[in-house]
Amino acid sequence: MGSKTLETLIGAVVIAVAVIFFFFAYDKADVARVEGITVTADFSTVGSLKPGADVRLAGIKVGTVTRLSLGEAPFYGAIATLNLRQGLDLPDDSSASIASESLLGGNYVQISPGGSSDALQDGGQIEYTQPAVDLMDMISRAMFGGVSQEQN
Repeated sequence: MGSKTLETLIGAVVIAVAVIFFFFAYDKADVARVEGITVTADFSTVGSLKPGADVRLAGIKVGTVTRLSLGEAPFYGAIATLNLRQGLDLPDDSSASIASESLLGGNYVQISPGGSSDALQDGGQIEYTQPAVDLMDMISRAMFGGVSQEQN
């Protein structure tokens, strides 16, 4: 009976450590939803952007992509819903682009502030957007399509 009690106690300690690690990792990963204003941005393509991706300003996380949906005809682009932190006061002529974290990493939305004196409001739309760049397409063009052959 003593060995079963020891095994149960060790199992409980392992589970407790796992739960503590999970909460620590969640806190440090900064994946919690940002509370603030919600805006939309229309892109012709979003590439591998996913809900939950970061929205960054000057490389600093200021929001989260909360939803991706298909636009209406005849546009049929992608509409990204962004949740931005409260008190950001972005100019309403700011632009959004989809950037890549690295060659193998995911995408995020990069915000570039405009020069307007009016702030972007809750429910507003970012008018100026730049779609995701297809890295594999760029690499294949550089390798196979960018070389010219001269014939004599």
